[in-house]
Amino acid sequence: MADDTVTGPSPGGPGLVADLRVPGRLDARVTAVPGEVVAVIGPNGAGKTTMLRALAGLVELEGSVEVDGASWTDPPRLVRERSLGFVFQDQSLFPHLSALDNVAFGLRSRGVARARAAATAHEWLDRFGIDDLAGRRPHELSGGQAQRVAIARALAPAPSLLLLDEPFAGLDVGVATALRLELARHLASYDGIALLVTHDALDALTLADTVLVLDGGRVAQTGTPHDVAARPRTDHVARLVGLNVIRDDDSFRSFSPSAVTVSLAQPEGSARHRWHGTVLSAAPHGDAVRLLVGADRELIADVTPAATAELGLVPGRAVWLSVKETAVQTYALGPT
Repeated sequence: MADDTVTGPSPGGPGLVADLRVPGRLDARVTAVPGEVVAVIGPNGAGKTTMLRALAGLVELEGSVEVDGASWTDPPRLVRERSLGFVFQDQSLFPHLSALDNVAFGLRSRGVARARAAATAHEWLDRFGIDDLAGRRPHELSGGQAQRVAIARALAPAPSLLLLDEPFAGLDVGVATALRLELARHLASYDGIALLVTHDALDALTLADTVLVLDGGRVAQTGTPHDVAARPRTDHVARLVGLNVIRDDDSFRSFSPSAVTVSLAQPEGSARHRWHGTVLSAAPHGDAVRLLVGADRELIADVTPAATAELGLVPGRAVWLSVKETAVQTYALGPT
């Protein structure tokens, strides 16, 4: 007789301890405790998706994964033997199954009886407001509806580890915003560990307890969303949170785009920091125009529309940028 019991993670347990080494792609250590949401951010090719796939057992791994005190790698556990839920960028719903059967799939694969699995699947579809679509197949769903099904499918078996690979990618802004709020509500009551890969600073700042920054397959920084946003250690994170960051030998300097003065002539006066470069792009940013300028590094500056027109700040224009020392925050290069 099949076991109907669905056991979730153990709150207060040891959580996740993983040493992830995928030759040439990833060399990173990640730890988290039950109930923690970790946002994984970094530029394209940094190893974010590889990290999730290594945890899931979908790539060959040199290293170890331990969840709730049990090893998933010694001896190796198959994907279906790991207590995890995975939300892929493209949903990866089973095309021949209804929304209901997609959500029930993980439960059925763990031995839950059909009626119990269906009842639980209906509950999850109802939580996401789409139980009326239970009988539809993936091709009959919109992108937002399909992603809700994918997230419900991942959460339904109460996994110890939830992996979300850019769950809002490709969705309209309004749909993504609504789904972000729904996911935040479910993560707040989720007892397991969630790793969320995202390119959006809003996801990291609103959904995560911890931010892990990957760069070149290695961990460049970890910390609370506030700490990482306030003191970014990579250009990618600085761009995400709208700051400029410059690394010296033993420290970082960061400053706001609004603190940057843009001129056509070399600046005079007290500005200690100055760069000569070329405007690479100019785009509206709230009430300002945000310039991306290529100097000895890429920097961003916010200027008024009037100044943009007066100075002719279009791509290709040579400019000087300057920042007063009082506008620069300096922090030491210490532990990530």
